[in-house]
Amino acid sequence: MIAVSASSNRSKSDQDPSTWLPTFEGYRCQYVTDWVADKTRYGLSVDVREEAALAQTLNRCPNEPVTVTLAR
Repeated sequence: MIAVSASSNRSKSDQDPSTWLPTFEGYRCQYVTDWVADKTRYGLSVDVREEAALAQTLNRCPNEPVTVTLAR
């Protein structure tokens, strides 16, 4: 969990990376790698638009590892 301001939380709402990414570009790589790790950890599905947005963002982050701790 990451602490954010109330306005940031409201702007994101329940959107996925296909419709919302952090405004601070320096944090986007971390955000999408965490998103992928969480989806993987819990075996959650990814729709086509979400996958495209993740791939596009991750292409700009070639050295950012995705670290997954599997759920028990």
